[in-house]
Amino acid sequence: MTLNIFFISVTFKRHKESLQEAERNEMIEKLYEQNKERQLSVYHLL
Repeated sequence: MTLNIFFISVTFKRHKESLQEAERNEMIEKLYEQNKERQLSVYHLL
């Protein structure tokens, strides 16, 4: 009788974003919202 045991260890590290990354993400979110609003206004015109 053979017993095969295999262990996997997974570690997650929380990544803290830098000030530049936070500013960039905020700008991307604003642009995304502006595009969404623009799409809705065009849709309502049709």
